[in-house]
Amino acid sequence: MAATIKGKRVAFLATDGVEEVEYTEPRKAVEAAGGTAELVSIKTGEIQAVNHMDKSRTYPVDKQVKDANADQYDALVLPGGVANPDFLRTDPDAVRFVRDFVNAGKPVAAICHGPWTLVEAGVVDGRTLTSWPSLRTDLANAGATWVDERVHVDRGLVTSRKPDDLPAFCAAMLDEIAAGVRQAQPA
Repeated sequence: MAATIKGKRVAFLATDGVEEVEYTEPRKAVEAAGGTAELVSIKTGEIQAVNHMDKSRTYPVDKQVKDANADQYDALVLPGGVANPDFLRTDPDAVRFVRDFVNAGKPVAAICHGPWTLVEAGVVDGRTLTSWPSLRTDLANAGATWVDERVHVDRGLVTSRKPDDLPAFCAAMLDEIAAGVRQAQPA
């Protein structure tokens, strides 16, 4: 039976260049399980999704990250795409937002290139993660152990490699959101 997350509020942190399916499929999973999904971004208006490197649809932003606080949400999802996390990791408000979720012990799910923002937030040291293979060295240099698995869960942190892993990613993400807050991490 799928996890139920009724009443849980989940932030999806993304911007232009987000891999569309890595945003839409987890969002559908959250909403189907009874949760509320909100798109948080470094900009207002809409973000441009991509299908690999080709422009796809645009999606309306619910809240700008500079005005968002981890206390307002139960969990965070970091979709991939190459450009999306690269833009996010250069934005101090986005990095703070990610760090605050991890430090509070709240569930965080990142797929594909999404863990780049986790690296920038300084929250992967001593953790085991998976990602798109090109992030392996970045994660290792930040103190993480990288594994080649469809999905890996480490103390509320859910990671996956690519769109083919979405079914496993979404199931693990929902389980962690349903489980709730883990022990807060040292700041």
